[in-house]
Amino acid sequence: MEQVNGKQKTIRNVLYWGLPVLAIALIVAGWIAFSGAHPDLMPSPATVWSRFIKTFTKPIAKTTLLGHAWASLKRVLLALLVAWAFGISFGILIGWNRKARAFFGSIFEVIRPIPPIAWIPIIIMWFGIGEFPKILLVFIGTFVPLVINTSTGIELVDRINIQVGQIFGGNNGQILKDIVIPTALPSIFAGIRTSVSSGWTTVLAAEMLGANAGLGSLVTRGWQGSDLSLVMVAVITIAIIGALLSVILQKLEKVVCPWNN
Repeated sequence: MEQVNGKQKTIRNVLYWGLPVLAIALIVAGWIAFSGAHPDLMPSPATVWSRFIKTFTKPIAKTTLLGHAWASLKRVLLALLVAWAFGISFGILIGWNRKARAFFGSIFEVIRPIPPIAWIPIIIMWFGIGEFPKILLVFIGTFVPLVINTSTGIELVDRINIQVGQIFGGNNGQILKDIVIPTALPSIFAGIRTSVSSGWTTVLAAEMLGANAGLGSLVTRGWQGSDLSLVMVAVITIAIIGALLSVILQKLEKVVCPWNN
């Protein structure tokens, strides 16, 4: 019986690691086939790899690919730190306090459907195209999903748990800190993961409209110069960084919310 369970576990492990590799291999194979049939529409993997190496030997706008990646990542991280502080706090406030939800919730519901990109013309007219507008735009794009997931997680906490805390003499602050917020942590982390992907998308859109450094600026340069290889280098770098951020957050969630795994 133990041998059967061991074999099943081995098969699951092989599938767990093998299926992602198979998926990537299929994508690369499709890429090779499509680029071979339509070289004018898609550069080959070898051409993209050569362009990738070239970004280090011949920097673009005096910056290598790592420099452009760090410029984008720095903007996102700065905006995320502020958005996490304000977004989670605001989500807890409107999720826990009925009066706050009645007052601020209606205002938030009006702003919530507006996509972050729609704010670009207003922010540019108000603040120009410097560094602060880009960070502000990312903040707007990351703030909304944080508030939604946090407030929803707070509202969905089982009332029985709250009543148990009240029975044992806990005040509102203690119940919120010791019962409600820990119970809502999975929803809060869902908002954090969504905010990271949203912020990454938003900063690229902002950089494509005007930036001397950043992966979005590389996409724009490649597009304007008909350099599809450069566009692909930037896009693949975006995907790799996004995947790494997702893995880091998943590991962090397992540490902070071990009961949810």
